[in-house]
Amino acid sequence: MLTGTPSFFIRTSGCNLRCWFCDTPYASWNPEGERRSVESLVQEAAEVGLEHVVFTGGEPLLHPESVDLSVALRASGHHVTIETAGTIDREVECDLLSISPKFRSSAPDAIKHARWSERHEQRRMPIEVMRRLIERSEDFQLKFVVDCEEDQNELLEVVESLQAAAEKVWVMPQGMAVHEIDESAAWLRPWTQSRGFHYCDRMHIRWYGNRRGT
Repeated sequence: MLTGTPSFFIRTSGCNLRCWFCDTPYASWNPEGERRSVESLVQEAAEVGLEHVVFTGGEPLLHPESVDLSVALRASGHHVTIETAGTIDREVECDLLSISPKFRSSAPDAIKHARWSERHEQRRMPIEVMRRLIERSEDFQLKFVVDCEEDQNELLEVVESLQAAAEKVWVMPQGMAVHEIDESAAWLRPWTQSRGFHYCDRMHIRWYGNRRGT
């Protein structure tokens, strides 16, 4: 919904899922980074001077401190977007809740990562948790990353389960390179529009390429 809006990103380390296509392994599969206090993050956001703050990960709601951080940022006058897979229930305040449910096809290799594959499947789609997060949010969007036809069918199932209006649904193609995005767009964009959903291109890849810091 806010694609292209200049924003200050706060990316947390750690994730309770292991999607095979994760584009931020440094914040999920192999978390890194230094410890930061809530106060220091709020101060840095103020110094940058942008109204919009995006709280992402990894999985930001994995951390109890996410609640205090969001409250403090909003109290400082920031518009806060939280990007989450919707698997953890916290009573967190934000201006826009962006839930990205993970499809069956997102699981890591069952042979190479047997334990994580099982955990991932158990955790990836708690519809009741998503409903509670949505009910408490001031505004929300569902952002789906689609890789194949199977994903499209599950997307429709999730939207129906959450009773979400089409205007709240954004569909993004899988892909880490422009040519991959273009190939997917050829079949995914018409399908998305035929369902009344929003098509969401991977503009960060087009603008900056697949690299950190963007």
